[in-house]
Amino acid sequence: MKVTVAGAGYVGLVTSACLAELGHEVTCIDIQKEKIDMLQCGRSPIYEPGLESLIVKNLHNKQLNFTINPYDAYSKAELIFIAVGTPEQHDGSADLKYIHVVAHTIAHYIEQDVIVCTKSTVPVGTNELIQQIIDSRKPPNLQAEVVANPEFLREGTGIIDFFHGDRIVIGTSDPKVAAFMEQFYQPLQIPIYKTDIRSAEIIKYASNAFLATKISFINEMACICENVGANIEEVAYGIGLDKRIGPHFLKAGIGYGGACFPKDTKALAQLGWHLKQPLPLLDAVIQVNNRQQSLPIVKAKELTGSLKGKKVALLGLAFKADTDDVRESAALTLVNELSVEGADICAYDPIAIPNAQRILGDTITYSQDIRKALTDAELAIIATEWEQIRHLPLEVYLTHMKKPIVIDGRNCYSLQAVQQYPITYRSVGRPDITM
Repeated sequence: MKVTVAGAGYVGLVTSACLAELGHEVTCIDIQKEKIDMLQCGRSPIYEPGLESLIVKNLHNKQLNFTINPYDAYSKAELIFIAVGTPEQHDGSADLKYIHVVAHTIAHYIEQDVIVCTKSTVPVGTNELIQQIIDSRKPPNLQAEVVANPEFLREGTGIIDFFHGDRIVIGTSDPKVAAFMEQFYQPLQIPIYKTDIRSAEIIKYASNAFLATKISFINEMACICENVGANIEEVAYGIGLDKRIGPHFLKAGIGYGGACFPKDTKALAQLGWHLKQPLPLLDAVIQVNNRQQSLPIVKAKELTGSLKGKKVALLGLAFKADTDDVRESAALTLVNELSVEGADICAYDPIAIPNAQRILGDTITYSQDIRKALTDAELAIIATEWEQIRHLPLEVYLTHMKKPIVIDGRNCYSLQAVQQYPITYRSVGRPDITM
C-alpha cells in the first residue's frame, strides 16, 4: 500500500521504517528540513537500536522516502498515520496544535479516499475533532475515515515492540474500516483488539498511567525497606510471583522519565480535574516520582555533608538505557540540584550528551569516557542503567575516584559484588554498604 506517516519523531520514524520493512511504499513527512535531509542520507536523528539500518535498507530498496512536501506525502496516500507530537502544556494537558495543523493539511491535499490513523497520544475526543476538521475541508466527493490506533512502543526496544507487540488497538465505529485495519496488520500476527474511538484513546493513557503507578508503588515500598532493613529486590521478586501482579515494572530506582509516562500521567490527571472527577491516586504517583528523582542528593548529603566544591561524577544522562532521549530524565533534575549545592559535575553518557548539552549548555563537564568522569571524583551518582555502567569493574571506582562513594539510583550492582570492595555504597531500597 501507499502509506504516509506524518511526523519524523520517535514514533513516526519507527513506524515508517517498520512498515517499509513489511513491504509497503512509505513516505514520511516532517516540517523540519534539516531532519528530512539527514534521513534522506540514511542518518537517523534519534538513537534507537536497529533503526538506522532499517532506514538505510528501505531507502535503498525504494520502499521508504522522506519529504517536506505535503502534496507528495498526501495526494496519493491510501493510508495515513498521524505521529506528530502532543507536548505538555503548563497545566499538564496535551497541546494539540500540531494535530490541528496536520489534520488541516491532510484535508487540503488528499485526492482519493483515505483512512487516517492517529498514533499520537491524544486526549479523549481528539479523533472526533480530527474527523470534523478533515470533513469540513476535504473535497466533498472524497471519504476520509479517522481511526484511533495508539502506539505502545518502548524507547530502546521500539522495533522489537512493533513486530512482536502485546496487542494492536483499533478504535472505530465503522466495521468495514475496522476489518480493513485488521487485515493491514495481519502479517504481524499480533492480537488485535477492536473497540470504539474514545475507549481506544483512554487505553493508551490508562496503560501508561498504570505502569507509572507500579513504579511509584515499588519506590514507596523501597522507602519502607530502607527504614526496616529489608531488601526491595527480594520484596519485588516475592510479590511479582503473584500472577495477578507480575514481575514487570517493579524495579526500584529514582523514578520514571521520558516522553510518555510523565506527560501522559499528568494529562490523564488533568482530564480528571477538567471533568470534575479528580484522580488522587495519579496525583500521588506523580508526587512520589518527583521525590524519587531527588533521592540521590538526600543520600549524598547524609554521607558527605556539604557538596560544595566536590567533584561529582554523574553516570548517565538519558532517562533510560538504549536511548538518547533526555526528556524528563532524572539526571537533569540531579544536575540542577547538584548545581544549587555547588558541586563540580562531570557527566558521563555514551549516547545522550548532545541532547543533554542542548538543555544544560556548558554549565557542567561532559565525557564519553566513564573513567575520565570518575577521575578524582569524591562522589559518583548512577542515574541511568547503561550496560557500560552495569558491567564496569568495581575496582575502577577505587582506582579513579578520590573517595569511592557511590550512590546507585538504578541498583545496577549486586550487594554481594560490592561487599568485596572497600566502597561506600548506597542504593534504593537495599541495605547500605559502608567502607
